[in-house]
Amino acid sequence: MSANLVVANAIDNRLFGYCVVRVTKLTRRIVALCWSLGAIGLMPVGAAAQAQTEESLTQARASVVRFRGQDLFEVRAPMGKLTPPERARAIEERLGIVASGSADALDAIQVIERERTSDLLAGEQLVLSVTDVDAAPLGRTRQQLAADYAVEFERVMRKEFSGRSLRGVTTALVLTAVATLLFVIAWRALSGFFRRIARLVRSWEGTRITAVHIKGVEFVSATRMTLLAARAVEMLRWLLILIAAVIFLETVLGFFPWTRAAAVEFRAYLWSALSKVVSATVQYLPNLVYITLIVVVVRVVLQGVALVFESLKKGDLSLGGFHSEWAEPTSKIVRILIIAFSVVLVFPYLPGANSPAFQGVSIFLGVLVSFGSTSAVSNVVAGIVMTYMIPFRHGDRVKVGDTVGDIVEMNLLVVRVRTIKNVDVTIPNAAVLGGHIINYSARARDEGLILHSTVTIGYDVPWRTVHQLLTTAASQTTGIAATPPPFVLQTSLDDFYVSYQINAYTDQANRMAALYGELHQNIQDGFAVAGVEIMSPHYRAVRDGGMVTLPSDTLPAGYVSPPIRVSMVPETATAAPASEG
Repeated sequence: MSANLVVANAIDNRLFGYCVVRVTKLTRRIVALCWSLGAIGLMPVGAAAQAQTEESLTQARASVVRFRGQDLFEVRAPMGKLTPPERARAIEERLGIVASGSADALDAIQVIERERTSDLLAGEQLVLSVTDVDAAPLGRTRQQLAADYAVEFERVMRKEFSGRSLRGVTTALVLTAVATLLFVIAWRALSGFFRRIARLVRSWEGTRITAVHIKGVEFVSATRMTLLAARAVEMLRWLLILIAAVIFLETVLGFFPWTRAAAVEFRAYLWSALSKVVSATVQYLPNLVYITLIVVVVRVVLQGVALVFESLKKGDLSLGGFHSEWAEPTSKIVRILIIAFSVVLVFPYLPGANSPAFQGVSIFLGVLVSFGSTSAVSNVVAGIVMTYMIPFRHGDRVKVGDTVGDIVEMNLLVVRVRTIKNVDVTIPNAAVLGGHIINYSARARDEGLILHSTVTIGYDVPWRTVHQLLTTAASQTTGIAATPPPFVLQTSLDDFYVSYQINAYTDQANRMAALYGELHQNIQDGFAVAGVEIMSPHYRAVRDGGMVTLPSDTLPAGYVSPPIRVSMVPETATAAPASEG
């Protein structure tokens, strides 16, 4: 039977090769016809079909039989209704049965030859059956393969029973203690060694480790380089400790038969993960180089932009129509644009950038930011607009809405104003831009801010006297400029009094409240010394006599107030007063 099978295989292989050569010139139907005619003429139909079945099974993928995490046998052919994977699982169950039994079964290991299989038994327990299909890919007969499997089976089982014995467990415990001691020694030795290396690296700062300069611009400082080197040493220390821990864990698990499978699986999983990481890292290296180049170029460009705008801020560099106050905010905007552009360039080269999950998260974050930052965006736009409007500067005394105070902070979102009561008020940029802004300090630096206050004096006081008293009081106020001098405006001639407005220049807009207070004090003192009442008199008079209400220096010489005439009325009537004042 075996000789006939070999002859059938040889004839079939020659015929198949002949058909492959002719397949490019003939149709599939002609090839099939020639194959059938050749098979009928050269071999029995049953032998040809068996040969094709044997060859297809030989090329089938092997199912591996594992015990305690180790690969022991391979099966390829189905047996009865069992497929190769099902055969492998059945053999693994039998191995477990043998391992859970007595070690006496190892003395009764035998291989029994049958018509189509070679059966491996341990006592009465069938372990596995080897077929010709299982042995053919290895270039061996099934008898030879069964003998090899018997040797491997006996070796594994003797190791299993030996490890489960009292002596084996004691040996494993002793080896575990030794391995633990060696691991602790290795850990302490590595920690001590790398601590000395780290101290040595820190001592090299400024000598062997210097700053990195690119075209005269310091790219990375010596301190930063030393810190990076020290961190690299620390990372290397932990990496070696991790490797030692993995070796220790795998070794200890391998000492005991119950955990030996876990040790093998752990090693396989670790090496698989490590190989994937290394492979992914190697494949990612070109992208990493590209990203590194972009980062380096962007860093150099940002350094150059910072130098240019710093020169514009200090006045060392000037551009027509570009205010120095624009330098800092424009620098920030340009930096943001450069970084955003670099992110767009780097994004396609990030790990997983093309994965649907990464893209889905990016879209979700974009939508979330879009819906949640409407007011923030409006404030940013308003902040940018105000940056180039320059409605105020840091430290200016302003009035925004109902808030009066000094500007203490300006950014792209809010403006902070500190009131004269030392209260900080935060106002969104959109609200500032949407309302009106009064800047008291804008012209005070050059032309001076005009402080003004109004008093009302009766018509009986000469206006020249009032002017002199008011200007004198303003000149005596600390912080009031002598040039231009204070001046008075008569803003209205009312029914009972005249409104006098004192105007005085100052360059100290931030002291407005204090200056107004001192000015009012000086006005009160000056008018009191001069004997002029600060009042708004109201008169009701019958104009048939009485002194006229004119300044005394404007009355005619020898003017005498006419007497008051009183008329008598009957007692039944009520006499009206002649005058009241």
